[in-house]
Amino acid sequence: MANQYVNKFILGEEVKFDLTQDDITPDKLASGIKAHDKSGAPIVGTCTFDADTRDATATAAEILSGKTAYKAGAKITGTMPNNGAKTLNITKKSTSVTIPMGFHDGSGKAQIDPTEAAKIIPENIRDGIAILGVTGTMSGTEGASPQAKTVTPTFGTQEITPDSPDYNYLSSVTVNPIPVSYTDNEAGGQTLKIGA
Repeated sequence: MANQYVNKFILGEEVKFDLTQDDITPDKLASGIKAHDKSGAPIVGTCTFDADTRDATATAAEILSGKTAYKAGAKITGTMPNNGAKTLNITKKSTSVTIPMGFHDGSGKAQIDPTEAAKIIPENIRDGIAILGVTGTMSGTEGASPQAKTVTPTFGTQEITPDSPDYNYLSSVTVNPIPVSYTDNEAGGQTLKIGA
């Protein structure tokens, strides 16, 4: 007998089993699993793959850095940064904070920078205005040093400002009437003088 294994069995006219069309080979059979090939010979699987990864779509950048996976039968090592518990500090109203690419463990947070948050207190916010849940109490006169001034009009331009550094704003400005005077002159009339 040329072959020692039975790979096809016919009982009468009925085929009871037929291995001749099987295409199983050890490399396609899971490691350690026993079976028979198409000749009927016993075989033991050698394949260490536990899944068909040919249609996998993950890339190294989508797998956590240092972790490994298999794709299309090849082992790949992840490059995605592990940011863990990332804290993002917002320092300016007009500047957005970029969320870094990578893995986040879910315990991170975005917050107002502590230095900036310390400035958001009632005393620094106008009375009745609320900013980020803090309602202001500042009346607007804190640190004020007003000055009242009296001025007399002239024919030239005048700029009326508080006297620094003792005063930082004008509480009122009183404008005197334009001076008008009449004096007798040698010709027997009167001289009218305005603005002197």
